[in-house]
Amino acid sequence: MRKKIVAGNWKMNMTKTEALALIDELKPLVASDEVDVVFCVPAIDIIPAVEAVKGTNIEIGAENMYFEESGAYTGEISPNMLVDAGVKYVIIGHSERREYFAETDETVNKKVLKAFEHGITPIICCGESLTQREQGITIDWIRQQIKIAFLNVTADQAKKAVIAYEPIWAIGTGKTATSDQAEEVCGAIRECIKEIYDDATAEEIRIQYGGSVNAGNAAELFAKPDIDGGLVGGASLKPDFGKIVNYK
Repeated sequence: MRKKIVAGNWKMNMTKTEALALIDELKPLVASDEVDVVFCVPAIDIIPAVEAVKGTNIEIGAENMYFEESGAYTGEISPNMLVDAGVKYVIIGHSERREYFAETDETVNKKVLKAFEHGITPIICCGESLTQREQGITIDWIRQQIKIAFLNVTADQAKKAVIAYEPIWAIGTGKTATSDQAEEVCGAIRECIKEIYDDATAEEIRIQYGGSVNAGNAAELFAKPDIDGGLVGGASLKPDFGKIVNYK
């Protein structure tokens, strides 16, 4: 039985002071032995956040990471910097990174390989635009993203990965894929992993749904057999995040 994982993607929100106040508010609300809880915070908040969650069930993740160890890459953060800071997870290939910062399937793959090399669990994002969904190419598009993201990733590594399916048309729009729509794509992702690896790997890997997840729809989404939790945006900055974590 796969353990659910609910991760908050804070995006470009929360100063250090605000982050510490939010963590203090959320700590008792997200306490759960049944769900892995991750706060993916802005880079400047990582070190204070790691300190603030010590002794709790919360892990801290990063929102991005570069695929080189060090060098002349102004503004980037290396995997060893994240490890040294206490980071356990990193979001890779979010649609906003792809849209605004020109990330590609190939750079996503480089980051995934580097994350595994350093023992960081990647949360690998995939998703389609509204046009792609309306043209009926959603599954083909997602399969391409997954196949390139997992290029040269071993089965043992893949089992530890987290995949986040986020339909771009549902991110920050208030629109949510129906639970059946989300399950269809998450099931197709699991089938794709089965094709790349084997049944055992496909059964072990955790697949989240993201895209306007909130306290009102979490239980229905997470009840689907191929949805193993959520990558939560705006709702992760509110006390209601506790209701998403404790969705039952």
